[in-house]
Amino acid sequence: MAKTSAALHILVKHQTQAEDIIKQLQNGAKFDVLAKKHSTCPSAKNGGNLGEFKKGQMVPQFDKVCFSGELIIPHLVKTKFGWHVIKVLYRT
Repeated sequence: MAKTSAALHILVKHQTQAEDIIKQLQNGAKFDVLAKKHSTCPSAKNGGNLGEFKKGQMVPQFDKVCFSGELIIPHLVKTKFGWHVIKVLYRT
């Protein structure tokens, strides 16, 4: 089982905005550009890059995707912070 994961994410307030971002990504938009433009998370300045983190460091819904979701494809997740578009880069 993976002990660490690395991911990019975009945090927005509304589900419809998150769904629109996923559509843009599927049509070839760059994740980092969309993160800088739309994300309310401080990681936006780094293109949404959260770096590598350990299991349990993120809220449970976020953790679940990062440690069991498919790699590279965008995932939509709701947490107490809002709606996340998450792209899991790798696990170790």
